[in-house]
Amino acid sequence: MGRFTRLTSLMMLGLLVAKPVLADDLLSILELAMRNDPQLRQAEAQFNSAQQQVIQARSSLLPGASANFSESREASGPAGLVSLTPSDASRRYGVNLQQSLLNLSAWYDYQGAKASDQAQLLNFQAQEQELILRVASAYFEVLRAIDFLETRQQEEEAAERQYEQTSQREEVGLVAITEVYEAQAAYDLARNNTILAENARDSAYEALEAITGQPHPNLEVLSEDFPIEPVEGAMEQWTQEALNNNLTLLAAESGVEARQQVARARRSDHLPTVSLQGGYNRSESDSTVSSDGGVRSGGAFEGTSIAVNVSIPLYSGHAVSARRQAAEYDVVAQQEQLNLVRRQTRQEIRNAYRRVNTDAMVVEQRQQAIRSARSALEAIEAGYEVGTRNIVDVVQARQQLFRALRDHAEARYNYVLDTLTLQQITGMLTPQDIIDINAWLDEEAASAADGADTTP
Repeated sequence: MGRFTRLTSLMMLGLLVAKPVLADDLLSILELAMRNDPQLRQAEAQFNSAQQQVIQARSSLLPGASANFSESREASGPAGLVSLTPSDASRRYGVNLQQSLLNLSAWYDYQGAKASDQAQLLNFQAQEQELILRVASAYFEVLRAIDFLETRQQEEEAAERQYEQTSQREEVGLVAITEVYEAQAAYDLARNNTILAENARDSAYEALEAITGQPHPNLEVLSEDFPIEPVEGAMEQWTQEALNNNLTLLAAESGVEARQQVARARRSDHLPTVSLQGGYNRSESDSTVSSDGGVRSGGAFEGTSIAVNVSIPLYSGHAVSARRQAAEYDVVAQQEQLNLVRRQTRQEIRNAYRRVNTDAMVVEQRQQAIRSARSALEAIEAGYEVGTRNIVDVVQARQQLFRALRDHAEARYNYVLDTLTLQQITGMLTPQDIIDINAWLDEEAASAADGADTTP
């Protein structure tokens, strides 16, 4: 089913990330996020709070006990005068027990609370899966931003060299001044794109830090050998798997069960309830001397009682029927919510299935696009040297090559994230998926890619 609890995942991740590393990898960041992410901690607190509802509902079916104690003193003597005689003193105490014998309303409320608790558990597990996807998305967004910045910097450097070479050629009369202007315009545009890419990289780092609460200036990068493969299995198989195991869908089903149980409870509110009651009571009073010289004898009295109490609701101003109708409407609303989630799940799993397969084809095609763009740039540069091509052709060909590099990197990261999304929709996303991806991260490449200027 691919489900896990926070405790299990933390134990697994703690064992796996115990080794020291020079750069942060995806697995260590996920372990840190599971301890520090505010959204998950909030969801956990809400889940723990919801569990108390089951205890409260069960309490109506369990025995109840109470104890009581009272003491009173009564002064005696003529009216308006302060009595100098001792006053009457009495004490009463006892223990009472009560046990419900028949209370269908409380029983169905308890069943509804258990179903609601199951829904909360599934929602919390869905939040754990959502955290895995959020961490992976934030991580690869940083890598995507780094790759984009690198290509922008390379494009800027190439445009700057082109501008310098064109200026030198114009000084000796080999080209017109218009080509210098065009080369300068290309360099200015490249410089502007680099500034924007630097800002995007810094923002990506901030987004990742917001999840873990710590900066991660040096990340391991995805290996060039990372396998890109189509989805195994037919679309309908994945669709059925999602309809059976999607956590949000299962939570909605438990929500329907909870509402149905509550509706049964409200329909039972007009039925008789039977309870068993018993108690022990004792009263004591002291011997006193009255104002007329008489003696009042004291003593102790005790007794036990047991009774069966039957309560039959007769009329409560239509409150019972109103609560019953409201509960039945809640069932309808929750059922429609379930239908909506089921349709959305079917749509999402099919779209995710197609995206992964499309990503696999796009990655391959963009590799070919890089080779073609590089060959085209080399040919156009050679033509420019002999005068058959102009500077505009060179600039456009260079931009096409760097665009192809960025598109290829983007396609690879899209493939990784879409694959994780596919696993999440089917309810099978676990830390093991992160472990598998983490094995393809390259620490040495991280240092080479980030260099000294990686801290936002």
